[in-house]
Amino acid sequence: MEVIRLRDEYIKLGQALKAAGLVESGVEAKEVITEGLVTVNGETDTRRGRKLYAGDMVLFDGEEIRIED
Repeated sequence: MEVIRLRDEYIKLGQALKAAGLVESGVEAKEVITEGLVTVNGETDTRRGRKLYAGDMVLFDGEEIRIED
């Protein structure tokens, strides 16, 4: 499990995937998100700009990302 610590109030979903090293670029992040391959807190989310806050859990390609303060 990858943990991302927030520097601001939130991080966007595409940025979180890049920060965790699960995608190489913003373009790749957009593709996997819009294809419905990413879940946030157990639900598929197709919005690259989805704001993630402390306590959110992201799952992509069998990898979990936890967002923390």
